[in-house]
Parts: sequence; C-alpha cells; structure tokens
Amino acid sequence: MIIGNGIDIIEVARIKDMFQRWGRDFLKRIFTDKEIEIVEKRNYSFEHIAGRFAAKEAVMKAFSLKGLGFHDIEIVNDDRGKPCCSMNSNDLKINLSISHTRDYGVASAIIEKKA
Repeated sequence: MIIGNGIDIIEVARIKDMFQRWGRDFLKRIFTDKEIEIVEKRNYSFEHIAGRFAAKEAVMKAFSLKGLGFHDIEIVNDDRGKPCCSMNSNDLKINLSISHTRDYGVASAIIEKKA
C-alpha cells in the first residue's frame, strides 16, 4: 500500500552556485559522510549532486514529516548501482528514482507499507 509520494526538481546551476559559494561546507550541510564519499568518487559532478539533492527533497515530501532533515535521509546505491534510501525499514519500503540532464536534477520517491 502506498503511503507517500514525493517528487523534486532542481536546477544544476543552483547546486553549482551553492557549491562555489560554500564549497565543502555546502556538502556537509546536505549530505552524510558516506554520501560525500560518493560525490567525491564522481569528481563532484554537479548533475550527480543535483540528483541526490532532489532525491532527499522527494523523500522529505513523501514522508510529510516536520523535523525530518537532510542528514536523516541517506541516498546510497545497492550492489547493482541502483540508488536507494537507507531509511528502508522492516515495515516500509522507499522506491526511489533519480535522473538528471545537464540543466536539471529530478527525483521521485514512493513510500510503501510492506504487507
């Protein structure tokens, strides 16, 4: 049963501007240490960062919970490289999809209650 749905889109230029203004402090404010390692492996690709940022926003929107912050949500990859949210629990599953172009990052999150 679906209990939440969220989507987000962000301009890559906006992410690039924030990174150029605040550098690594911007990353630390938004991403966990594990996520920053992934960003570093991707050579700080602003398209990749925008997609991950949008994914966190989409998950927040899907949960609709006040007080849920960026560090409460960790976007990683499974063994096949598919992006996933580490918040999955025994009774909830978060289906995540991330995409980007040169100009935009977009993500969708659907939260399901497991049977």
